[in-house]
Amino acid sequence: MESIDVAMALTFVVIAATVILYALERYSIEIIALGSVVSLATIFTLFPVTTESGRVTTGDFLAGFANPALVTVICLLIIGQGLFQTNALEGPAQAIVRWVRGRSHLATIPVLVAVAVLSAFLNNTPVVVMFLPILTAVAATMGHSSSRVLMPLSFMAILGGMTTLIGSSTNLLVVNYAAQHSDLRLGFFSFTPIGALLASVGAVYVLFFMPRLLKTRKTMADELTGASGKQFIAQIDITYGHPLVGVASVAGMFPALKDMTVRLVQRGEQPILPPFENVTLSPGDTVIVAATRTALANALSRRQPLMDPENSGQTGENGGEQAPTAPGSMTLAEVVVAPASRMMGRTLLQSGFHAETGCVVMGIQRRSRMPRMAMNNIRLEAGDVLLVGGSADQIASLRGNRDVLLLDWSTAEVPRRRYAPRALAIFLAVVGLSASGLIPIVTAAIAGTFAMVASGCLNVRQAMRAIDSRIFMLVGASLAGAVALETTGGATAIAATLVSLLKGQSPTVILSALYLIVMVLTNFLSNNAAAVLFTPIAINMSNQLGQSPEAFVVCLLLAANSSFATPIGYQTNLIIMGPGHYRFSDFIRAGTPLSLILWVTFSLVAPWYYGF
Repeated sequence: MESIDVAMALTFVVIAATVILYALERYSIEIIALGSVVSLATIFTLFPVTTESGRVTTGDFLAGFANPALVTVICLLIIGQGLFQTNALEGPAQAIVRWVRGRSHLATIPVLVAVAVLSAFLNNTPVVVMFLPILTAVAATMGHSSSRVLMPLSFMAILGGMTTLIGSSTNLLVVNYAAQHSDLRLGFFSFTPIGALLASVGAVYVLFFMPRLLKTRKTMADELTGASGKQFIAQIDITYGHPLVGVASVAGMFPALKDMTVRLVQRGEQPILPPFENVTLSPGDTVIVAATRTALANALSRRQPLMDPENSGQTGENGGEQAPTAPGSMTLAEVVVAPASRMMGRTLLQSGFHAETGCVVMGIQRRSRMPRMAMNNIRLEAGDVLLVGGSADQIASLRGNRDVLLLDWSTAEVPRRRYAPRALAIFLAVVGLSASGLIPIVTAAIAGTFAMVASGCLNVRQAMRAIDSRIFMLVGASLAGAVALETTGGATAIAATLVSLLKGQSPTVILSALYLIVMVLTNFLSNNAAAVLFTPIAINMSNQLGQSPEAFVVCLLLAANSSFATPIGYQTNLIIMGPGHYRFSDFIRAGTPLSLILWVTFSLVAPWYYGF
């Protein structure tokens, strides 16, 4: 018994230290999480603890890293990467933005309200999976960071889920346990009025106040590439069957090239300069444009690409063919022509850049001036920035090239838009099967991950890059802490202490305290674990006070759903953590006020609602 007591005390110390270190952010989440697992394994080795199922071993603490919930989250991140890589949801996102044109700050509100309503009747996880890429695309279309919308997405799903019996698995768990151990029978909408009241109060905070507390979180590459509005000179060769054949100028411009500035149309020996009046593009024309990198990437990734990297004017002078780039596998990067480079004073054809590297130059940017001539007639100068395309290996090989300097942060793969329909079909199949309950969500997620890679929407390297090491270590370590609390009796001790401290208090005070304690624990244990632990305690409290158990069971149910203050509180928080680039402190800053608001609201409303 003494060994268990020591292990329990040390477990509390490790968990408290881990949470504090997460919040301080002086060390990486991975290091802190690994340190907590090592500490717990060491404690239970030095002070052995034996339960009914046998001695607690290191393997019990490592089991969390193979937990189905963690596998589900990782697979859903990979599926989301497939949608991103193919730009599958760009159309719906643009439709939403057009619908709220002129009031773009309200674009996400109707979507988030719809999320809350759906979450009342569907499992929260597939709802968040369904809307995460849509909201990310909407934010990108409006030029906002996804961190402004993804945490509200998770929180609105949780709020909606607390209003009906099937809103979350926690609700079903609590109601079924209460039915087995008391005469209480809660129906589908039994707690909807008070749940909807709390959800409405919470929604006001989430929609209108919380976004102000969220910091803009972007990766370094996002910040560097997003801040760059520089223009590249590029050329579009109009061939037979090209999507621009027959496109006519309107008011001196070409609407089909709305994201590009047309600087010259070369027709044989005749240059046609702007403004373009009564010009209709035909095969043989060469269109010289100034465009941002994003616009050029979009032109390459269309299902009918405007630019053909295999016919970019860089074939050899004697007609030699260049090696084709595999469909959908092009990577774009920026390189700078180095001082004393052999390319200086030469055109692209004369430089032999493609023959040497296998990469194709898609655009040229010159800081001093924008030349008005065909791209393959421009003589290169030191400092020119070239937008180049090729396979990932070809781009990587540029690091050792002495003629150009590769800007590593600029490397990004062109979206595989031609695979967008199949990526969307896979995504909808995963959501539909998960929501219908035909197969477990972990099975659907694993199958969807396989389908994304097998169908070509992602390659293995892209799929592996979608795995967030912070989430993997965070979940595994938190589950190890939950094992330690349960096997040492630490969780039971917390509950017993609560009952002892509240002895003799009024029902109103006890109800409020029960909500507060469960609300705190559900952010560090799983909400299902907190619910199972406290359901018998809540029923016993109601019996001792001579009150109906409904108020106490509903209190427990709502409190167990109030998992907003940490990313480990609920699975949807983990799902949005990676795509939103959130830190542990972001959840504390934005989620803690929401938890407190719900606690205060319940403490004021529940006594009146239940007639205390």
